[in-house]
Amino acid sequence: MTTEPEITEEIIAAHGLSPDEYGEILRILNRAPNFTELGIFSAMWNEHCSYKSSKKWLRTLPTEGPQVICGPGENAGVVDIGDGQAVVFKMESHNHPSYIEPFQGAATGMGGILRDVFTMGARPIAAMNSLSFGAPDHPRTRQLVHGVVEGIGSYGNCFGVPTIGGEVRFDPSYNGNCLVNAFAAGLADADRIFYSAASGVGMPVVYLGAKTGRDGVGGATMASAEFDDSIEEKRPTVQVGDPFTEKRLMEATLELMQTGAVISIQDMGAAGLTCSAVEMGDKGGLGIRLDLDAVPQRESDMSAYEMMLSESQERMLMVLHPEKEAEARAVFEKWDLDFAIVGQTIAEDRFEIFHQGRCCADLPLSTLAGSAPEYDRPWAELPAPAPLGAIPETDPVTALRAILSSPNYASKSWVYTQYDQKVMGDTVTPPGAAAGVVRVHGTDKALAFTADVTPRYVAANPLEGGKQAVAEAWRNLTATGARPLAVTDCLNFGNPEKPEIMGQFVGAIRGIGEACRALDMPVVSGNVSLYNETDGTGILPTPTIGAVGLIDDIGQMIAGPAREGDLALLLGETCGHLGQSALLAEMWGRAEGDAPHVDLAAERRHGEFIREHRALIGACTDLSDGGLALAAFEMAVAGGIGIELDSTDIPTLFGEDQARYLIATGWDQAEALMVAAGQAGLPLATVGRFTGEAVAFGPYSAPLADLARLWHTSFAATVT
Repeated sequence: MTTEPEITEEIIAAHGLSPDEYGEILRILNRAPNFTELGIFSAMWNEHCSYKSSKKWLRTLPTEGPQVICGPGENAGVVDIGDGQAVVFKMESHNHPSYIEPFQGAATGMGGILRDVFTMGARPIAAMNSLSFGAPDHPRTRQLVHGVVEGIGSYGNCFGVPTIGGEVRFDPSYNGNCLVNAFAAGLADADRIFYSAASGVGMPVVYLGAKTGRDGVGGATMASAEFDDSIEEKRPTVQVGDPFTEKRLMEATLELMQTGAVISIQDMGAAGLTCSAVEMGDKGGLGIRLDLDAVPQRESDMSAYEMMLSESQERMLMVLHPEKEAEARAVFEKWDLDFAIVGQTIAEDRFEIFHQGRCCADLPLSTLAGSAPEYDRPWAELPAPAPLGAIPETDPVTALRAILSSPNYASKSWVYTQYDQKVMGDTVTPPGAAAGVVRVHGTDKALAFTADVTPRYVAANPLEGGKQAVAEAWRNLTATGARPLAVTDCLNFGNPEKPEIMGQFVGAIRGIGEACRALDMPVVSGNVSLYNETDGTGILPTPTIGAVGLIDDIGQMIAGPAREGDLALLLGETCGHLGQSALLAEMWGRAEGDAPHVDLAAERRHGEFIREHRALIGACTDLSDGGLALAAFEMAVAGGIGIELDSTDIPTLFGEDQARYLIATGWDQAEALMVAAGQAGLPLATVGRFTGEAVAFGPYSAPLADLARLWHTSFAATVT
């Protein structure tokens, strides 16, 4: 029998508990916890699981709407897409593990988000990722990029889900703390969604999937702490994934759900067996009793502490209808997976853990979740950004080359060609477009997906930056002809105990909430990742927005490339805003000025105009980073045709004013659009035409082939 260590101040601190939090544990128990109990409290009360610094503000987000079947609080959000079908989706972070062990950290982040989706009864149909790395010349950046991309590709490709979108950025603020945000979506019958709340007393609690090992012990606590020079010591807290086991687990789980055996089911993610059991019991108002001797183990002499906090992958916990046990067991044995009854639900508000004939934990279950600390942390309004200084003179071709040669804006084909984009056969638009589009199998419908945020905007102006992340997601979906439905968020920030960091968080949440309400895009799921700092230096605030839209008829999708002779039309007002712009950063290495203002009413008007008149539009993209110049270039490359823009003015070409779209269409269609826009009072103007083999800004021009070569090769040249 393992001897547990004595609880000391050092051990308490190592578990991420403050003296006040430990004092609250003493008050709840009216005694000192043992080592296993301390670990359980640590797992449930850490930032990653309890949202103790953020839930006050998360409650302010809009989470309801006629399309919402299930909002935040479950494994994933669920949204109605008609015809008795639902899309199930979520985005989560796996930042700290991916910095420590890039391949496994990213791979298991992919595995975890896929389990969140199929635990709800949905078959995954699409994945995305949002990746943030340090400066390209930082000593660790190349290793991190290669490891993370290989980890995502290896897991997703082996599992068999198409990766259809995402983003990659570089900034020195991520030098010591990369971000790996993983998104997954699946399809389910709207009346066959599975939830995690346990019900019924004396019901069997069943362990499903792979065996438990020591990998990932303490992972959730590690994810709720800053990094320092002891980072290598944290390597054992990173889980190890097996995508082939995950594939079998998905098939077995979906088959099991057809038997009627499932009362409730929960993925074992952060904090493993502890978090899954506590959440199931707490949501159902029940207690849980576990016998760890029955837990399938792949390592010998595991302690109760290790089993309760292990984050071994490809595992689930289920509450079972007892009369269906034999049928359920047969399903998992067929798929060569473990199926073990490891406990039962109890009426008492207790979380009882037995191991080797003794009770090694006896805690009031509701306090582990419901009594977790909730902080109203001090926060500071950030000072207004200093005005933008003078911009040196330059010509537009030189400016465009500076942006195209940056790994931030060059083609990411080096990344996404390592991902299987077409598996399952329903991918309509793969990565590289405004949004990835996947057909709803067997129907004429399609779903569009995008992930967006501009961290430099959020750093300069959290309110406008938060609004802009949602607005850009809205535009990217709209540019395909999709009707935006809902969002999931992945909120990556530094240390919330610093008022300026908490100020970033509060401002961004306010902006996100304002935009989601104005655009009818409720937040249905999400994740908060705090303490993204190394040696006291935090990342740029990075509240990633994953968004989903519906195309009712794939024949109405805006999908065509620009063609020879098409006119280039710009919908939206151009003021030439260069504050915090891509041009400023890539041409002169400056991060100055304010973020662009986001007029949400204009965003809505312009988005609705695009969707209402999509039959007149040949190709469409939103304007964001790089403004009109970059959008026009990307549309030209996609169509293999040159473009002549009428302006040579740098603010006009590279300004990043919001609520704008670039449209390519024929003369007759352009005339009809101009009439419709005039009647609606919307700003729509001709800014050029697609023709020839060059990108031209008045007298300034460069061959499209030369610029395309620069754009296609710059990312790979940076990271290889």
